[in-house]
Amino acid sequence: MLTTKEIMEIIPHRHPFLLVDTVTECEPGQRAVGYKCVTYDEPYFAGHFPGEPVMPGVLQIEACAQVGAVAILSLEKNKGKTAYFGAVNNARFKRKVVPGDKLKMECEIIKSKGPVGIGKVTASVDGETALTAELTFMIG
Repeated sequence: MLTTKEIMEIIPHRHPFLLVDTVTECEPGQRAVGYKCVTYDEPYFAGHFPGEPVMPGVLQIEACAQVGAVAILSLEKNKGKTAYFGAVNNARFKRKVVPGDKLKMECEIIKSKGPVGIGKVTASVDGETALTAELTFMIG
């Protein structure tokens, strides 16, 4: 298991934009599973939405991308590099993510050639799918 501190040694994100608390599984270059404990004091809840806090879908995608970045940047050849978005495809949101949820994020690298690849991501809460998407990344 990777702690927040160990995750920060792999990816460049920092608070308040580090959206992964732990990574419980990581096969470098292949797949990773991580978690985000969604708390009421997340800064975006002040405006999204007052009286009905919902984690923005774009931040769910970003959180999944960070889990994928842990997988791809754990490869020795990619250490110290950054994974950038190339595209987001087929994103589907299936349920709201709200304070108190423990968001499980899974990323499987399904294609990789040179500095470009595609990750298939799924986010869920208590086994219920919240998000599915395909993310294209570029290593820089």
